[in-house]
Amino acid sequence: MKLEVKILLTPEEIAEQISRDIAFMVKDNAENNMGTFISLSGGNTPKILFRKMSEEFNDKIQWDKVHLFWGDERCVPPDNEESNYGMTRQYLLNNINIPEKNVHRIRGEDDPEKEAARIASEIDLIVPAANGLARFDLNILGLGEDGHTASLFPGKKLKNIAAKTAGVAVHPKTGQKRISLTLQVINNSKQNIFMVIGRKKADIIYEIMSRKDAGKHYPAGKVRAAEILKWYLDEAAASKIKMP
Repeated sequence: MKLEVKILLTPEEIAEQISRDIAFMVKDNAENNMGTFISLSGGNTPKILFRKMSEEFNDKIQWDKVHLFWGDERCVPPDNEESNYGMTRQYLLNNINIPEKNVHRIRGEDDPEKEAARIASEIDLIVPAANGLARFDLNILGLGEDGHTASLFPGKKLKNIAAKTAGVAVHPKTGQKRISLTLQVINNSKQNIFMVIGRKKADIIYEIMSRKDAGKHYPAGKVRAAEILKWYLDEAAASKIKMP
């Protein structure tokens, strides 16, 4: 696995670079008669990326060759303000020319255990496999201040895991149920990209980057990839790891 840590000045620069990475990946795969299978992150940070992709890269990405999934979803309806799918629909899906059949949302409004099994089955049916697991071309991941990524929380395990692909998580503070990809399937991806911005994330970035045992304490520290693991940080997020 190749590890890259890229520190850029602003979140907008990060969004542009990741958009270019995706455009190149989709083009390269299409030239080899392959689709591109991407898992998206929720939360606030990806809004910058999704806006960049839809406004400046819409005509540079062959959306009919792309299949979109999500790394996790809160167990809420799609029109709820906490829905990762709902946020993506507003900032990306409504503004690009992607076929509806290529959008594979997690149905947060359904029974969590049944939905984890259903989305796991859909992923395993559509996403190409390697090592007996689905292999996404790319996972775009976020990072919580506690070191969580997707809905993999420190000290907590997924429940009702289906096909080693997806399971049910419970937020340690709110008790909210979520559906999440497993660490196994995340680590089986060709590329994993963390997009981390803001000074509030500086402490956890320092912990993950400096502690040899970070993986024992923070789920994000356990993330690997089949080919490339990239960390894209703005200067604020990287402020405690930069050399003086």
